[in-house]
Amino acid sequence: MQNEYEIKKEICDIGKRIYNRNMVAANDGNISVKISDNEFLCTPTGVSKGFMTPEYICKVDAQGNVIQANGNFKPSSEIKMHMRVYQERPDVKSVVHAHPVYATSFAIAGIPLTQPIMPEAVIALGCVPIAKYGRPSTMEIPDAVSEYVQYFDAVLLENHGALTYSDSLLSAYLKMESVEFYAQLLYQSRLLGGPKEFTPQQVEDLYEIRRQFGMKGRHPANLCPNAKEGKPSCHTCGGGCSSKKENVQASPELVAEITKKILEQLGK
Repeated sequence: MQNEYEIKKEICDIGKRIYNRNMVAANDGNISVKISDNEFLCTPTGVSKGFMTPEYICKVDAQGNVIQANGNFKPSSEIKMHMRVYQERPDVKSVVHAHPVYATSFAIAGIPLTQPIMPEAVIALGCVPIAKYGRPSTMEIPDAVSEYVQYFDAVLLENHGALTYSDSLLSAYLKMESVEFYAQLLYQSRLLGGPKEFTPQQVEDLYEIRRQFGMKGRHPANLCPNAKEGKPSCHTCGGGCSSKKENVQASPELVAEITKKILEQLGK
């Protein structure tokens, strides 16, 4: 089990990765890790995520109040957003907020990432909705994110950026990478005349693979807020996450073949 210093070092490492991959500029972005029910480590405000060292990292309680901070360092001004995720998702141990170029471009354009265009994105993310705009550092952003936290592990923030969260810091960061890669592929395929989307049955086959893998987190393969209310699906899943899902059965042979191909791509 990692001690606090090791977790602080990991936060700094992930901060460098985010900065070096152009997912943030200047002092943008923030990272947090849950270390107990009432203790959280988080990045400070006003500091570049590419140049942090462990002593920069602050500790706050479940209300975002400072428990420990060195020198003039103060917790991120967006800590309220992080705390809302932890409050509503007890399974979450880390939250990452960044401004990746392609994903943020979709957020600014008001376009959610909903088109099923590649197996990895469908299985890992399902889709990425957009939380309505909120003023930074206010409760407007946590309130907007709250609408989606129970159903998805990644959310675009309207005119702002992206938010990912998971059961570990590395997993939360990798989800951010996946969101950005998905957005970039979707953008570039549109320049080439538009992506060729999976059929509803192909999406359901991929969702069934996710279920068989027993993957953690929240995903349209298991949950859909709109379908529960009898509304059209919030993504183009072809009804794969609707209340009629039990009537759609994937071919065992097709599931096995797709699983084999994905594992080959993952090098397993």
